[in-house]
Amino acid sequence: MGETIKDLKRTHLCGEVSKKDNANKVTIMGWVQKRRDHGGVIFTDIRDRSGIVQVVFNPDSGEELFEKADTLRSEYVVAITGEVEPRPEGNVNSDLPTGEIEIKAEELRVLDVAKTPPIQIEDNIDTGEDVRLKYRYLDLRRPKMTKLMGLRHDITKTTRDYLDQNGFWEIETPILTKSSPEGARDYLVPSRVNPGQFFALPQSPQIFKQLLMVSGMERYFQIARCFRDEDLRANRQPEFTQIDMEMSFVNQEEVMEITEGLMKELFAVGNIEVPEKIKRMSYQEAMDRFGTDKPDLRFGMELKDLSDVVKDSEFNIFSGTVSNGGQVKGINFKGGADSPRSTIDAFEDYVKMFKAKGLAWMALREDQMKSPIAKFLSETEIEGIKKTMEAEKGDLLLIVADKPSVVAAALGNLRLKIAKENNLIPDEVYKFAWIVDFPLFEYDEAENRLTAIHHPFTAPLEEDIEKLDTDPASVKSKAYDLVLNGEELGGGSIRINNHQLQEKVFSALSISEKEQQEKFGYMLEAFDYGTPPHGGIAFGLDRLMMIIGRTDSIRDVIAFPKTQKATSPLTNAPSEVDKKQLQELGISIRS
Repeated sequence: MGETIKDLKRTHLCGEVSKKDNANKVTIMGWVQKRRDHGGVIFTDIRDRSGIVQVVFNPDSGEELFEKADTLRSEYVVAITGEVEPRPEGNVNSDLPTGEIEIKAEELRVLDVAKTPPIQIEDNIDTGEDVRLKYRYLDLRRPKMTKLMGLRHDITKTTRDYLDQNGFWEIETPILTKSSPEGARDYLVPSRVNPGQFFALPQSPQIFKQLLMVSGMERYFQIARCFRDEDLRANRQPEFTQIDMEMSFVNQEEVMEITEGLMKELFAVGNIEVPEKIKRMSYQEAMDRFGTDKPDLRFGMELKDLSDVVKDSEFNIFSGTVSNGGQVKGINFKGGADSPRSTIDAFEDYVKMFKAKGLAWMALREDQMKSPIAKFLSETEIEGIKKTMEAEKGDLLLIVADKPSVVAAALGNLRLKIAKENNLIPDEVYKFAWIVDFPLFEYDEAENRLTAIHHPFTAPLEEDIEKLDTDPASVKSKAYDLVLNGEELGGGSIRINNHQLQEKVFSALSISEKEQQEKFGYMLEAFDYGTPPHGGIAFGLDRLMMIIGRTDSIRDVIAFPKTQKATSPLTNAPSEVDKKQLQELGISIRS
């Protein structure tokens, strides 16, 4: 058993002992980071979440104390009392905040011993992620991870402070709620007391925060846990946290203004400057110029529309595509003309992943233009392409002809691929943009119907409401996304606040009256009792943390994350459950 601290009080955190404490007696508590023997003197680095401080054990401090110090090993938990002294000249460690001092030990208590850890408790380790997640409690001891957890606390505290100062109330919404699978799949929870029925874990607090506006709460926020049973990517988790906000009696600009103020506060925690006024860009402009509604504005290589240049071309792949309602667009890879054919072929294989049929190209080399399509184009068309794409010698022009959605996806993703592979994206540059005027709907070919681009509670522009009956696909919405460096930080909208308009949108989405009542009847009924105009926004806290914490993995900013297969190596979840539990729930497992 370890020794006790019953009669001992910690006076300082390890990382906070400084030269102002010289000649003072202090008591620290933490973990042994390292132990070193030097000429009959034992040096130990003691670590807690605030940092590291060096402790010295001298033989003249007493034989018993010195022998006890000799037993210390990495990750032993200790309490040490001693006097703070300046480090000898030449031994100052400028890399440590505590590097000017050390503690001359007078008392040592071993509070707990430790086995040799399976991972190193230091930064820049090459241990596999599965091992790190299995021993996450050890991984979190590493300085980088400890710092990220502290940063997460600072971000959530700053959020609460800012929103409180702006009149928001923090209100919790249910975790066990009703399934409404419009979007990602729900995680379902069987009800034992209501056999055959299920709760769902919330994908977001959307409906409840709107009901809070009906309730007269006016300004709500929540650091909300959300759950989505979807295929995972590097920056997604099955359970995640979002900063959720909703306001009554506001328009779109007011929501964006409040949000910009919050972003300034949050990014200041990471010493990142947010513009005084974040630029606005329409959805259509973003798609036209960058092929995506979350454009990375840190570099050029914008999509250029060549449709007018080649609409009458004898090259039927171009002219035929335009005459059938498609587009011909290209990007200019500046300085890429000498790319080997294998690289260009790889670009073509890449755009085919986004359903493009092929990739045309022109390499403007110093001595000649090389292109497999040049012989099919007139001199006027070639010059028109070069002029539109602002081409010079040394450039590689990459062109896709297809329907607009395919052209956007193919060239938008190829643009990012080339930029990343050729180091065209500057570090420590942050380009924010609001994307506005989204379409209200998009066509889902798999389901053969319109689906909501954001969610079915988003309000259409007033001037487009009449089109809901005649041309719903052309209706624009009062939706807005905040984008940074090619990542969507968050999105929101002004909501529908009357029963009739909400039913009209449901109808456009092919949600029958029966389905409307089954899934959203309680919400539609609430709208009959006086609903204020309202709107809001939600931000992925984990994604914000990735950017502010300057890390590439969302798992680095979550204390106990899941793997990309939605499993926990630490707890071995998900796992089988006792047959008795299944029987109580009326569930049987099919093999």
